[in-house]
Amino acid sequence: MPSTTIAGAVARLLKLGRFRSGTLLALAGAVWVTGCSTPMDARNDAAFQNQASISDRPVVRPTRSISSFSDSLQCMDVMLRDAQLPTTLITSKQIPDYSSRVSVATKDMVITAISQMSRLSNAFRFVDYEVDIARQDTVQNLTTILLNNNQMQLQRPALYLSGAIAFVDQNVINNRFDAGLSGPRIDLGYSKNRNATIIGLEMHLGDFRTRTLIPGLDSANEVIVGTGGQGLDLAGRIGTYGVQFNVGRDYTQGAGSAVRTLVELATIELIGKWARIPYWQCLTLEQTHPDFQRQLRDWYDEGDSVVQHQLVKRSLISRGYLSAGAEQLPDNSPMLRLAVARFQTDQGMVVSGVIDFTTYERALRNFVTLGTDGKLARVGWATTSATPVAAAAPPDDTTSGTPATRLAYGAAAPARTIDMQIENIMLERTAFEVGEQIFLSATLSRTSYLSCYLADARGTVIRLLPNSANPSGWVSANQAVRIPDWMSPNPGFIMDAAAPGTEGVACFATDEDRQAQLPEALRGPALKPITGYNRLEQINQVFAQALGADGYTGNAKYWQVVPRRPAPAQQASK
Repeated sequence: MPSTTIAGAVARLLKLGRFRSGTLLALAGAVWVTGCSTPMDARNDAAFQNQASISDRPVVRPTRSISSFSDSLQCMDVMLRDAQLPTTLITSKQIPDYSSRVSVATKDMVITAISQMSRLSNAFRFVDYEVDIARQDTVQNLTTILLNNNQMQLQRPALYLSGAIAFVDQNVINNRFDAGLSGPRIDLGYSKNRNATIIGLEMHLGDFRTRTLIPGLDSANEVIVGTGGQGLDLAGRIGTYGVQFNVGRDYTQGAGSAVRTLVELATIELIGKWARIPYWQCLTLEQTHPDFQRQLRDWYDEGDSVVQHQLVKRSLISRGYLSAGAEQLPDNSPMLRLAVARFQTDQGMVVSGVIDFTTYERALRNFVTLGTDGKLARVGWATTSATPVAAAAPPDDTTSGTPATRLAYGAAAPARTIDMQIENIMLERTAFEVGEQIFLSATLSRTSYLSCYLADARGTVIRLLPNSANPSGWVSANQAVRIPDWMSPNPGFIMDAAAPGTEGVACFATDEDRQAQLPEALRGPALKPITGYNRLEQINQVFAQALGADGYTGNAKYWQVVPRRPAPAQQASK
């Protein structure tokens, strides 16, 4: 008997009041036969199963892991760049957890922290030298084979990080409260508990050549994570029926985020001490306040979506991602989505083009300061209105190591900048010998399309970027572009001093790819002499004529080339 027939028969019997014991046994037997002797047909569930692939997907967008010290790492990157330190090779030992209570990838957190401090400065390169034969890992297995056959050479790092999660003291303090009330027809219970756990991390910086830990370059920090909960139980009787209710709410601060905070703090301390830079300036930013993101979330929840979008739009205008007057753009405008996506890219976020809390927080975080009362306060904006309000003082620049005033919320956008530097071992050199290789870097203040040109002392002009090895001209903000990329196995070209005289490289940034608007001579293949041009000033004039003075940003770096000095043996023979 099909299940639908059984269900219909039961419904009719209930309606007629004829549900007797004999009938019940007959129906039970029919159900037993149907359920056990007749297999279910999976095809009948096809419509239900078809929803599985959709239901299996998350309903919340992923977000970038942003800790209290994410801005401090960016600050350290700028500070290391200003200190003009040469690139240093560094590695790390495994960071074990002797308590066996915090199972997190601590070493990978160290690698991420070092990488975030080197995006602009190129201060460090992490050497992944560790080979574990027991691990079935493709890269490690190939490394083992190539090393044993002398077909691979690993560069020796200068420094290494070591350390461990020294202890996890669970439930150091614990508070519990339980209360109950009982009566003839009702039972009531209430419970509340709170506790705190302390996690300690020890880290050190060592000299790899001698495998000795450098005295004074150590870091020992602790962080507290807590859990809490409260619940209410209610039970009673209404007539002959019993009723029960149970409600509760809990929170648990995870160990993963806590360890990341400790790792980033320790890395900042160790690198800052080793480089002898005022790293403490990067640890006093408002964004390091433990309650910073929670406070931003409270402000976000205070306003409606219209105000939130308008606040973000004004922030994007003040940063140059949108033009003046873009406040009137509809929320689903493709131009707004593109501007939000570029901003998210420059901020290291997961790019969605959608204004959510994470975008709100990153857009307005620089307009928050710490008041004299120790509480976080908004500077130049309110949560319930998109109109800029009077501010006593603009906040400090959170991306540099020294306090520096920046434009207040709602002010005009700053001009885009291209920072160009010579990156040879002796930084900022102004003279090179003939045949000597030259390395530069260019850094943009916001996402742009970048093209660079070289003019040598013989009057030859060529386009360096983009080229066949690096065909895309898109560059994100605060990401140093190496010219040429000496760390790449295929840099595309080398740049050496050609002849005595003045040489230079000029770079031009635009909001979009404007190559089609340039003269045909400049649209030819890269790394080839451009006919009719012998100076960088001519390239700049072409950009100005084709795009207008406000349609691009340019900058140039020049150096002198001198004749090669004779070798010491040649000097002695003379």
